[in-house]
Amino acid sequence: MMQLKNIVGIIWLFSLIISCNTKPEDTFQKPNVLFIAVDDLRTELGCYGNEYIKSPNLDKLASQGFLFNQHYVSVPTCGASRHAMLTGQNPISIAHTRNSITAETLSVQPEGEVPETFIHQLKRNGYYTVGIGKITHHPDGYVYGYLEERSNQLELPYSWNEMLLDDKKWGSGHNAFFGYADGSNRNTLSKNVKPYEMANVPDNAYPDGLTANLAIKKLSELKEKGQPFFLGVGFFKPHLPFTAPKKYWDMYNEAELPIAPFAGIPENSSKASLHGSGEFNQYKLGEEKASLNAPVSDEYARKVRHGYFACVSFIDAQIGKLMNELETLGLAENTIVVVWGDHGWHLGDQMVWGKHTVFERSLKSTFMIRLPKNKGGKTINKIVSTTDIYPTLMELCGTPVEHNISGTSLTGLMENPNDESWRNTAYSYWKKGFSVRTEDYRLMKYFRKEEPAIELYDHKNDPNETINIAAKNPEIVNKLLPILELGNNGLYEK
Repeated sequence: MMQLKNIVGIIWLFSLIISCNTKPEDTFQKPNVLFIAVDDLRTELGCYGNEYIKSPNLDKLASQGFLFNQHYVSVPTCGASRHAMLTGQNPISIAHTRNSITAETLSVQPEGEVPETFIHQLKRNGYYTVGIGKITHHPDGYVYGYLEERSNQLELPYSWNEMLLDDKKWGSGHNAFFGYADGSNRNTLSKNVKPYEMANVPDNAYPDGLTANLAIKKLSELKEKGQPFFLGVGFFKPHLPFTAPKKYWDMYNEAELPIAPFAGIPENSSKASLHGSGEFNQYKLGEEKASLNAPVSDEYARKVRHGYFACVSFIDAQIGKLMNELETLGLAENTIVVVWGDHGWHLGDQMVWGKHTVFERSLKSTFMIRLPKNKGGKTINKIVSTTDIYPTLMELCGTPVEHNISGTSLTGLMENPNDESWRNTAYSYWKKGFSVRTEDYRLMKYFRKEEPAIELYDHKNDPNETINIAAKNPEIVNKLLPILELGNNGLYEK
């Protein structure tokens, strides 16, 4: 079997994958890229060891490629996490931890020598680029408010040849993002809705089913162009509201679903390190409200988790449709496939329902890559960052990176998953605090009046982050603090 080193070298140097018997007319100039972004997708998949989750298509894709067991995002919120992924840069200011960062910077800048994103760089190097759904913060790629009509201002003005979304049923991308099967949405109903919905409807009654259909249609068009392409497909679920066709809810027995293994405030920690689940609680018709004073009932926790799991299975089915179409069209032989979750999500863990913390549940997300010809089938346990995606894809597509970025190409690690020279750290940032994940620990540092300012969690012995051990282990803290400060980037006072 051809080693990964040879595969990467051929893609990089020749942008071809050629067997000895391949005819010249059958070769491809460069690999295509199908990049699938999934909102709020933590590592809640069968391939990550969760046997109760029904995710056969993603599990199959992981078995054919490279599954990253410890991938961490730079910022636990949609817009800022995507900004870091697209630019390959960790935050350099507090503004870079906000959802609005791309709209406030890239969407208003003139085109410069440095590409606005890696997609822009591919476009400059001969790729035809198409975005469908949520790739940046705005669900359709255009900058406008929740209750406003869609503008003509692209969030990424130089990255796309086409930016698409089938949102007609709901009237706008923002409405579709918070949409229900009957065409209603959270925005115009002033949040007088439930945080979940089980409707006996086909997949295309929801935005993500329409997105899959549109992506399938676009794949056929892209094949006919005869030009290397980048197709970004952004699925909304399992973001709130947890809305999915009934058949995906029916895959689960709610009474048997597990609840969060730890639903409490970590010992020696503070409520200030967490939050009151405001995003979740704004769905006014939810039967219970979450808080840091007491967990929701086990019954309600299972109901909400049931909705999340149903959404995961719904998206898994849409991804399966895309994979089948790649095979049918003969594109799988020369298409790199990436699946990326933009951050994790607390499902009652630490009594939180949502993201927006620098705890493991909020920062750890799904990430897998399948190379052309299905060469892979490896699980990588080293710690990697969202910022590593940029240089990895550029190397695989034979496109140089000539400016400084935070990430490091993963191709060497994909060749040798046990590479001891790999940095094995990932930095994450959220408002008044940031953290570093190492092989054994997560160290957090906060800039606030509430104590403690330092939190340390032992992931070998306490993977659910139940006890802050910083005060009892000053030697470990002192060893990790210089590593943490390497990621400060001037955001926080020294």
